[in-house]
Amino acid sequence: MQNFPAYFISDAHLGVNPPGAIESREETLVRFLEALKGKASHVFFVGDLFEFWYEYRHYVARKHFPLYRILGDLVDSGVSVHLIRGNHDFALDDFFPKELGVQVHSSFVFETQGHRIYLMHGDGIPKSDRGYRLARKLIDAKWARFLFRKIHPDLGMDIAQFVGRNSRKAGASREIQIEEYLAAASKKMRENHCDICVHGHHHIPGIWQVPEGTVVSTGQWLFSLHYAKLENGKIELLTP
Repeated sequence: MQNFPAYFISDAHLGVNPPGAIESREETLVRFLEALKGKASHVFFVGDLFEFWYEYRHYVARKHFPLYRILGDLVDSGVSVHLIRGNHDFALDDFFPKELGVQVHSSFVFETQGHRIYLMHGDGIPKSDRGYRLARKLIDAKWARFLFRKIHPDLGMDIAQFVGRNSRKAGASREIQIEEYLAAASKKMRENHCDICVHGHHHIPGIWQVPEGTVVSTGQWLFSLHYAKLENGKIELLTP
């Protein structure tokens, strides 16, 4: 499978359909993944695959079952499938590894096609995100997870979607400073001896050259449909 392409997708935010979102984008994603069975070396979801994810002991969001099924099928076909935790689905735990064979990471380094690649979602990078970085530590603490697990899953989803809607509105007017993301990517590449960094989060698709190598933002699968593909050592941005 190592001779096949590797694919990178981020920021689908499945589970919500804000105004302007691509209709039936989850169904489109499932069909896209179906076509990759046995034809890809890796498939990476680079954060925020879901608008919200929390793992209860006896509950899994049922609306995504076609997606779960195709992820398991991809693994069974020999594709290495990975989820990177994002700021919306950082609570990914052991459902995907245990039930589907999909690996979960906060960040990840791997080698393929002559490249060493660093993967991260990219949240918390801007200097203005100090408040978010503190809030993330609090809500990701063991005691916070324990308390949230006591909330009924339906209510927990409603709360998370309310917070997500307001967060999206608040961030709509925020100007993205690409230079901050490039600097952070360059640092991670130096620290991990990588020549490619792939991330998501700010939803702006692009490929930039830095002294350490290549930085790729996969864009989004929400208001537009973008993904990155690495084939024969060359990485590019595409739409389905």
